Amino acid sequence: MSDLLAARSQMAMSLMFHIVFAVAGMAMPLMMVIAEWRWLGSGDETYLVLAKKWAQGTAILFAAGAVSGTVLSFELGLLWPKFMQFAGAIIGMPFSLEGFAFFAEAIFLGVYFYGWDKVSPRIHLLAGVVVAVSGLLSGIFVVIANAWMNAPAGFQMQNGVAIHVDPIAAMLNPGTLGQTTHMAIAAYASVGFAVCGIHAFLLLRRPGNLFHLHALKIALWVGGIAAVLQPFSGDMLARMVAKNQPAKLAAFEGQFKTEAHAPLRIGGLASERDKSTHYALEIPGGLSWMIYGSTDATVTGLDRFPEQDWPAVPIVHMSFQVMVGSGFAMMAVALAGLWFGRKPSELAKRRWMLKLLVAASPLGFLALEAGWIVTEVGRQPWIVYNVLRTSEAVTPMHGMIVPFASFTALYVFLGIVVAVLLIRQMRQSV
Repeated sequence: MSDLLAARSQMAMSLMFHIVFAVAGMAMPLMMVIAEWRWLGSGDETYLVLAKKWAQGTAILFAAGAVSGTVLSFELGLLWPKFMQFAGAIIGMPFSLEGFAFFAEAIFLGVYFYGWDKVSPRIHLLAGVVVAVSGLLSGIFVVIANAWMNAPAGFQMQNGVAIHVDPIAAMLNPGTLGQTTHMAIAAYASVGFAVCGIHAFLLLRRPGNLFHLHALKIALWVGGIAAVLQPFSGDMLARMVAKNQPAKLAAFEGQFKTEAHAPLRIGGLASERDKSTHYALEIPGGLSWMIYGSTDATVTGLDRFPEQDWPAVPIVHMSFQVMVGSGFAMMAVALAGLWFGRKPSELAKRRWMLKLLVAASPLGFLALEAGWIVTEVGRQPWIVYNVLRTSEAVTPMHGMIVPFASFTALYVFLGIVVAVLLIRQMRQSV
């Protein structure tokens, strides 16, 4: 395994592991705050128990996310020193702001977790709101840095060095709005569906249980609304990609040839050797219309770029299809769940709907992981698009297989610990 491949593999593994805890830190606090708010409004003690249980789960996931996030910060410096040397002054601000948001989340999570009998109910609820907002902002600031890597702005290049750095302009790069919106909605959709599936499963085993019924209702509304909104944010992001990263758009659509009236491809296998996408269901003019609002518009294909600048097209195209397919499946399930969930007691009687929610529960995380593959692999061979190649940013040290194996073992161990703790929490639920 080459040093570049080992470094990329280790970073990919770390990101795919950490993203699960990152989105949990963004979405779980919102659900626990809604549960407490419902308790304060209705006086139903079941909501109070639910808020406390979700707070315990949030604390476990937050701790695991802190560990995996710390590893990631070390990896940026150890594996990609030239990237940090070039980009540190440009994207240092969003990372610094992420640190403030992270510590705010940690402090107020402690207040929330231990302050039930020590502060007034309104102050306690406010602490939960701060946890929810800071958790969301923490994720957004990190995504801003990634958006800059995809659509770099806020500096000028002179002799291979970034000058006239404007950190605010870098944060407000062309990719920021689309990526942060898409990621925030994805966090609520993926976590909401996962939690929904857990409580739907437990309702199948214990029909009529009020605790799981309340939990299902909150998770369904959070995850369901997000799942319905996600395709719209995806459309906005795709238009940004078409403008700023046309090679990436061509890769995830399997568009090898520049053409007007470009078809929208559903499924299919992209082949770099044949420079075509086989077995896809094609909607004539669909891609041109979705990106530019006209079926006659010309879509830039991969033929406009040197082959050495192509991303891994088969991987990007397949990952994109998985992401989109999972997203639309979640949207359909969400609409059905929200329709039948108008009366939660009636929803609980429809065992087929509960089974459907259980089956759909992993789709959010499947779409999330596939989406990050599209984002990161689709940007290759650039670590900073059209500015710095990944091969130029990697550390020159040898023996990368050792840290790769070590960190993999750490993540496996951490994943097992988290799984055991969360299963124990679920078993203790009323």
